[in-house]
Amino acid sequence: MTVFDERVPAVANLDGELLRALRRAATDAAADGVEFLVNGGWRSPAYQEHLRRQAVSQYGSEEEAARWVATPETSAHVSGAAVDIGPHDARAWLSEHGAAYGLCQIYRNEPWHYELRPEAVRHGCPPMYPDPTHDPRMRL
Repeated sequence: MTVFDERVPAVANLDGELLRALRRAATDAAADGVEFLVNGGWRSPAYQEHLRRQAVSQYGSEEEAARWVATPETSAHVSGAAVDIGPHDARAWLSEHGAAYGLCQIYRNEPWHYELRPEAVRHGCPPMYPDPTHDPRMRL
């Protein structure tokens, strides 16, 4: 789905400022021949818990799963504050240009995961966490 398809809950329920930044970035990327696809955006708490349970099964422990999937209580996706972008060329474009829109990759191990950091427009994106287990927001 494109960033502009607001009929889809994953896009429609994103934070408004994040969605506006994505629209601006997607428009400019399109001028460079790059199309953004939203592979994940807003998630219900139930769906986030489903993803977390799948990760525990896949990775064998809560600790290892936490490197990839947050709990519903801590997930930026559940609050509409995160978006997963594809394909690779869109991520590469955002890696180079995203700070100008306040769009930053947050986790080094998740090159698809972007969040809005308005201060990045002036100061650049903050250093990435190696993975979500290093992010203080993930601790309750």
